Amino acid sequence: MKNFDGKVLFLDRSDINTDEIIPAKYLTEITKAALKPYLLEDLKLAGFDPKKDVSGKRAVVTRENFGCGSSREHAPWALEVNDINVVFAVNFARIFRQNMSNCGMLAAEMTKEDIDDIFNNFGGKETVVKVNINDKTAEFSASGKSKNYNFKITDFDQALIEAGGWVDFANKRY
Repeated sequence: MKNFDGKVLFLDRSDINTDEIIPAKYLTEITKAALKPYLLEDLKLAGFDPKKDVSGKRAVVTRENFGCGSSREHAPWALEVNDINVVFAVNFARIFRQNMSNCGMLAAEMTKEDIDDIFNNFGGKETVVKVNINDKTAEFSASGKSKNYNFKITDFDQALIEAGGWVDFANKRY
């Protein structure tokens, strides 16, 4: 199972689409590693610079409908190759969420109120998250303050994540 703990990247916007996660012009790359430098390259967000802000982050907190747009595995792969294995959002585009689980990554859904609270209490700060997938909780910490939040994933997606993704899940069961 992947590691979901680490520093948080805050992307304070809804409807971040797969073309903003990894631009379509890089979909011809034949390895995941080749996607690494282009993660969030086309994301337009005030004060955000992907060349400076992505490095060292392990988790993303964002708003609604993350991963909308074209369906492609490249979007989760671009996150994964940058060591970002968890995204917290109110909701996700259905195919993107499933692609995350298929890759053994966590697309954790939270209430709008909890996402707002995380942005209000931790946004703009050097924040770290610790994830307990069994309890479906995430503890956010910054500046000496910590707070726990619940998240939702389906039992099947949890089984995929715990197995390391769809291929490992299928190899163990079939």
